[in-house]
Amino acid sequence: MSTISDAVTALANKGMVLVVDDEDRENEGDLIMAAEYASTDAVAFFLEHTSGFLCVAIDEARADKLGLDLMVPDNTEAHKTAFLVSVDYRHGTTTGISAGDRGATIRALADPALQPADLARPGHVMPLLAKPGGVLERPGHTEAGVDLCRMAGLSGAALLCEIVTPDRREMMRRDELENLAAQHSIPMISIADLRAWHSRTEGTVTPLRHNAARPGNTVLRSGRSTLPTEVGTFDAVAYHAPGDGVEHLALVMGDVAAGDAPLVRLHSECITGDLAGSLRCDCGPQFRSALSAIAEAGAGVLIYLRGHEGRGIGLGHKLRAYELQQHEGLDTVDANVSLGLPVDGRDYRVACEILDDLGVGRVRLMTNNPDKVGALIDHGITVAEQIPHESSPTAYNRSYLTTKRDRMGHTLQRLG
Repeated sequence: MSTISDAVTALANKGMVLVVDDEDRENEGDLIMAAEYASTDAVAFFLEHTSGFLCVAIDEARADKLGLDLMVPDNTEAHKTAFLVSVDYRHGTTTGISAGDRGATIRALADPALQPADLARPGHVMPLLAKPGGVLERPGHTEAGVDLCRMAGLSGAALLCEIVTPDRREMMRRDELENLAAQHSIPMISIADLRAWHSRTEGTVTPLRHNAARPGNTVLRSGRSTLPTEVGTFDAVAYHAPGDGVEHLALVMGDVAAGDAPLVRLHSECITGDLAGSLRCDCGPQFRSALSAIAEAGAGVLIYLRGHEGRGIGLGHKLRAYELQQHEGLDTVDANVSLGLPVDGRDYRVACEILDDLGVGRVRLMTNNPDKVGALIDHGITVAEQIPHESSPTAYNRSYLTTKRDRMGHTLQRLG
């Protein structure tokens, strides 16, 4: 058997995985791959080694967006597999049954731009509805496919089908499945192993799952542990959103879901300030003082948002902007504009979804930035109080802070 990491890596690299369930359940193996990577050749491989009854597992939000209803209102299937109405992609396909046509339909089901009108009903590909709690809620191949694809940072739509013997008379069992996996260098894991991995990495925090707290949310937990720090012990929870390409960190202290309005800090990644102690900005002092404030209060959340370096322009561009500020006298706004970059390209959607996932709908927000307040309010999170979060200005960052106050609307009182 392979590791969960092997399986996730294979999916991320456009490969396939073989997933077996318990002997006292279906006792079979399914071939699984990310739906967005279902090329004609990949579908042909599925048709060669499986029953050919190709299914695509999706979540409830996706099914609702596409108007895909359950096949029957009263499911009497032995394992309650949630079959949806079968579909074909309507553009560039013919009968819908060939490997090429089915591949087009499967890939379309993973495309966020797909609309209900793009699908013909009935068709030759069977969507399946996954439970929101993944394999921890239902130990099925449907949920395993969605879980694994999300863990790989993909759309969460999974192509899957049961593997049969070469003569197609029977389902392939464990020894034969192991031989097939070895022959084609396909990682093989069990649903039991995936459930154990989730339980082990999530600990006492809610199970790894797609965030169903608000329709359309996509953020997913990817790991969790306790983290002792100089100011106290936090729960460290890693998150990613499909297609994001980075992982974000929530440092949580106390029962933030039970409190009225916990302290919250949305902290944008700043390698130069947070790690190197740069005096050009106030990021490092803000990060440390936010953790201290949360520890003193006994409850709160600091969300460390990756991909926000230099207000979203990236490390290299930020250093180039520094050069323009130092040698050409531009301020932080004009330096970005001179480079053809946005003044502030940050997006706080992921932070809002993380707060949803943590059960936080009302906050006392530590920030000087009106954009952060507006982002939370627009998402439906109540900002009960905006708490100024300033550090003492230095000779190196006074001009920078003044620009943020005068040109970007930040609330800064210590500048005088």
